[in-house]
Amino acid sequence: MKPLETLIRPNVRRLKPYSSARDEYKGATASVFLDANENPYNDPVNRYPDPLQTVLKERLAPVKHVHPEQIFLGNGSDEAIDLLFRAFCEPRTDNVVAIDPTYGMYRVCADVNDVEYRSVLLDDNFRFRADDLLAAADERTKLIFLCSPNNPTGNDLERKEVYTLLDRFDGLVVVDEAYIDFSDLPSLATELDQRPNLIVLQTFSKAWGCAAIRLGMAFASPDIIAVMNKIKYPYNVNRLTQEHALEMLQRHTDVLQWINRLKEERSRLSEALARLSCVEHVYPTDANFILVRVTDAPAIYAYLVERGIIVRSRHTVALCGNCLRITVGTREENEAVLTALRDSGF
Repeated sequence: MKPLETLIRPNVRRLKPYSSARDEYKGATASVFLDANENPYNDPVNRYPDPLQTVLKERLAPVKHVHPEQIFLGNGSDEAIDLLFRAFCEPRTDNVVAIDPTYGMYRVCADVNDVEYRSVLLDDNFRFRADDLLAAADERTKLIFLCSPNNPTGNDLERKEVYTLLDRFDGLVVVDEAYIDFSDLPSLATELDQRPNLIVLQTFSKAWGCAAIRLGMAFASPDIIAVMNKIKYPYNVNRLTQEHALEMLQRHTDVLQWINRLKEERSRLSEALARLSCVEHVYPTDANFILVRVTDAPAIYAYLVERGIIVRSRHTVALCGNCLRITVGTREENEAVLTALRDSGF
């Protein structure tokens, strides 16, 4: 890995971050707060939230087997993705490399930040080779994005190739693990101490059942986290989100039960889909969704919408022609989509 200072954009290196009132206050317990121009009424939401989410990170760290200083919390994983572009990629100069197909926000953030986006097509089994990504990179490549389990394909990326990329690429490798809780592979976040160029993204939206609170997580070296904190908005995670996340951490047993239930339903739904006449192939999945190649994706998607069932058409995505992505729901929801497809006549 190149020295981190050489990867950071020069203006970010020079930047003096905004210092909020809550950043500056340190010391003994206080009862009178007259430093942030807050309204003294309507307690507790009249007060600004902790800008660094200290308590939440301390509770989250042992669950994720990392240190609190290795955690960045943001407004969904999308905030962390955007911050990585803003911190490390010089517009119209640097570039990033990513697999294709994958999560669409990597390209959107590249376009928003005016950074060249180089995509490398997966093979027919949705696998990648580290050599292909390295061949697409050059001296101006700052970030390589991987998503494992990948979206929309659902498969875990081969760890051997991920390790090869981490060993040979001298920039930063971002591994998006939004669906890792549904995989049998362990998170790479536990390897941060050995891999300084690794950044792992996770979220409260999927396994934790908290998409509405918009809480994303990034795990990386303390130096990388410090750069992200330097340029984030001062109060990027609101108090209500922090409080709900703390409540969810006390329900970790419930979350594990949800995961097991969804994995059981995933197996049942995959097997049932494979028996349908309109389904040509059910792809293996390590996520909480199933990619299915059908006989006529646009027509079947429209038919399901008419029946009040919404799945995701991936028909126009690379390598996913005539594919639908079906999220694993409750037993009743899964039965609804199966019944509709059996009755469809396709």
